[in-house]
Amino acid sequence: MNWDRIEGNWKQLKGKVRQEWGELTDDDVDVVGGKRENLLGKIQERYGIAKDEAEKKLDEWAQKLKDVFSDD
Repeated sequence: MNWDRIEGNWKQLKGKVRQEWGELTDDDVDVVGGKRENLLGKIQERYGIAKDEAEKKLDEWAQKLKDVFSDD
């Protein structure tokens, strides 16, 4: 799923973000506002992982969202 769609559906996706990354607070998720770089930074900060690992996890999560928001 592309990030324009994620950003556009951010309010709907907040719960899924919290399910995937439970260490993120509600405030973290609100501040991210659907911006990929902001979410990436918060994941790195809360989980203490490197940027490349955070990017991999974020990309995997975005792929899973295709099942929720099908382009078909």
